[in-house]
Amino acid sequence: MSSTLLPDYAGGGIVNLMQSVATACGSARARYPELAALSAAQLARARHVVLLVIDGLGLRTLARHTASPHLQRHLLGSMTSVFPSTTASAITTLMTGLAPAQHGLTGWHMHMDEIDQTLSILPLTPRLGPARMLPDELPARLFDHQSLSQTLDRECWVIAPRSIVGSAFNAWHARGAQTLGYNGLPGMFAGLGELLQADARPRYVYAYTPDLDSFSHHYGTDSRQAQQALTDFDSLFGALLRRLRGSNTWLLATADHGFIDSPTRRVIDLADHPQLAALLLRPLCGERRAAYCYVAPDNRPAFEAYVRRHLARATHLYASEELIAAGWFGPPPHHPRLAARVGDYTLVMKDNWTIKDWLPGEKRYAMVGVHGGISTSEMRVPLVALHV
Repeated sequence: MSSTLLPDYAGGGIVNLMQSVATACGSARARYPELAALSAAQLARARHVVLLVIDGLGLRTLARHTASPHLQRHLLGSMTSVFPSTTASAITTLMTGLAPAQHGLTGWHMHMDEIDQTLSILPLTPRLGPARMLPDELPARLFDHQSLSQTLDRECWVIAPRSIVGSAFNAWHARGAQTLGYNGLPGMFAGLGELLQADARPRYVYAYTPDLDSFSHHYGTDSRQAQQALTDFDSLFGALLRRLRGSNTWLLATADHGFIDSPTRRVIDLADHPQLAALLLRPLCGERRAAYCYVAPDNRPAFEAYVRRHLARATHLYASEELIAAGWFGPPPHHPRLAARVGDYTLVMKDNWTIKDWLPGEKRYAMVGVHGGISTSEMRVPLVALHV
């Protein structure tokens, strides 16, 4: 049995890092404790604050990868992700300073009552059927949270790949900031260097790279491709440190989540369990490692019985309201639609199991590296921090 870890919202998680950053950069909003390992007072001494987000860099991955000397040399400690430990929830936390309990984004697939449609929440596209609204129209309808930049008292920048920097999701979460799109990792670091010269006005810069996450999904967490992506990042990070020396900048690097590998023999395909699928009101939502199930009241006893009899080796079964009450998504007050967005039950997968359903017409694909669950490898992310 692999070790598990629940999210920490009380001083040891990414939401607490963002509270430290927010307070240091002039925000009056104080919903959460600051990060115990790095206070706002420490960060506020610098002219610039930079947050580098390496999508998918779990602490385990960094520890196992010896060819990342700059990141390892400046490792301050580690933090937990949020639940679920996935980009849709955790990147939203990093771009808003809010826990999922407040921002209400709970996974890759989300059923949105406002438009009665299940969306892939980052591209804001429907999982099934024609779009009822264009992606650019959806944020104002579905999201009611501020971006972090809107709360800060300084010039803000968001740096992201050119392919997503202008997306509806990214544009909403970059409100209050200027944006810079890049092609290739050297372009990201070149942009950072230009923004952080010593004579620049005080800035908060958020910079995001998806490469490690993409390679880990496709090839696995210890694959040559994933390792090369981390090596490349570390080399450019080292060059940035040399370039910024004396600029009075806090450089922070962390991740939204970590990873585990899940072999195909550990995938539960809902097509192999038609009795279970027949009890669902709609397709699975959430993640392969944390799936939300919508079940009509009359079918709930049969649903629980089936999961306990046939899937107990692979999954923990929770009533979703239990996870909300236990604080997995964050402390109250809760988003008014949180309960509707996590279904009636949550299947939290054990060990390296996943669960997946495929809808007619969906392109099937294998996924070696996965995340979203509560294993330590998925939940614990590094905090690299130094003042240059």
